[in-house]
Amino acid sequence: MKSAVETLSPTRVKVSVEVPFSELESSVKKAYRTIAQQVSIPGFRPGKVPTRLIDQRVGRGAVLQEAVQEALPEQYMAAIKEHDVKAIGRPEVEVTELNDGDKVTFTAEVDVRPEITLPDLSTITATVDEITVTDEDVDAQIAQLRDRFATLKGVERPAQTGDFVSIDLAATVDGNQVEGGTASGMSYEIGSGQLLDGIDDAIVGLSKDETTTFTSKLVGGPNAGEDAQIEVTVRSVREKELPELDDEFAQLASEFDTLDELRADSRGRVERQKKLDQAYQARDKALEALLAATDVPIPEGVVTEEVDYRKQNMSEQLEQMGSSLDQYLAAEEKSAEDFDAELKGNAEEAVKTQLVLDALADAEEVGVNDQELTEEVVRRAQQAGAPPQQFADQLVRSGQLAGVVADVRRGKALSMVLEHAKVTDSAGNEVDLTAVLNPAGEPRAEGDTAEGDAAEGDTAQAEAPAEGAEQEAAARAE
Repeated sequence: MKSAVETLSPTRVKVSVEVPFSELESSVKKAYRTIAQQVSIPGFRPGKVPTRLIDQRVGRGAVLQEAVQEALPEQYMAAIKEHDVKAIGRPEVEVTELNDGDKVTFTAEVDVRPEITLPDLSTITATVDEITVTDEDVDAQIAQLRDRFATLKGVERPAQTGDFVSIDLAATVDGNQVEGGTASGMSYEIGSGQLLDGIDDAIVGLSKDETTTFTSKLVGGPNAGEDAQIEVTVRSVREKELPELDDEFAQLASEFDTLDELRADSRGRVERQKKLDQAYQARDKALEALLAATDVPIPEGVVTEEVDYRKQNMSEQLEQMGSSLDQYLAAEEKSAEDFDAELKGNAEEAVKTQLVLDALADAEEVGVNDQELTEEVVRRAQQAGAPPQQFADQLVRSGQLAGVVADVRRGKALSMVLEHAKVTDSAGNEVDLTAVLNPAGEPRAEGDTAEGDAAEGDTAQAEAPAEGAEQEAAARAE
């Protein structure tokens, strides 16, 4: 095999490959076996058709096309490895010459990871909100806990904000009943904003068995984006009764004996949550500063693939909800052009972030150990509602495990940014994040310690993201 690489731009190359026909012999034989299973010729069992009859009935050209398609990914991978091409995205392959018994030549244009000059991480700065815990914050925390122990009592009066009502709903558009637009005995908290726009104003003031009609824009189903007339009937009204704030409540709702102890614990919880929020803010702002300080040529082909993927994923989700992308855009009063521009901007930001963090991980030789990978797989399995081992097996079968490793590696690279960046709060105080974020750049769970992370160490180096991208590109070339 002979190969050469031509640089088309900082983010794209053209790989030219010439393969002697002798290197395709195994693929040609495999092509004959594949076609023999597919054709039906009287007198021969499937898979037992002689090659001469396949040439006569199907044609030698079809066999060669099958063989070339089977051999291309391997030849492409060999070429980009020979020239250390850091390919990302889907290659555009074109067979330029196919001479039976002589050679096959093809070209593959593909996006590549650009060369990136990283800034000195110590020059990265971020300002975050100062942490203050007020009595009002503690009161709000206690109020949430108190609300969880509230009881509901039926009342004979008009409904008010905060009440729970049982309602019947029926939606029509131009006098025609909306598909899936009826419901009976639905429980709803007035003021929660979890149903249709305008329903709270319509219900407030209604008593048991009273009915009213209001207009609201539908957000799903075949009539998404259209104004519908909603008839709502209140079947019952119940109000919340909150427990008294005293020591008895503290004993009921917690392990503490007194309300003062419960308030002290709540203050600590609020402070810990604000520290986590501050850590997330620091992470986002440090990453934003890093990207602003780094010049990154954007591979347009990768961005296009990301946009297409996001649009397709969103369309499928809307379809599962009984809606469509057109209906969603109508409901959001957004044009297709604006939507595409928004998708492209988000995709460019995501691609740039990955490229910069990959470059930093490469420069610092960041690895991912077995425990870190296991924890990430378990976390994703929990989010997907799947057993961890089953989820891990699926990742391996689908070839997506390398992508998970790359994500963990990027998280660790971002954690390095936070270690070196200067983070201060709005009052000018330096913020130490080492006790809040783990090495992967995620908030620590309660009980986790920095010493515990350090003790684990890096037991296995991660597969480089570029290699993962090359494997994905090869699979797409098939």
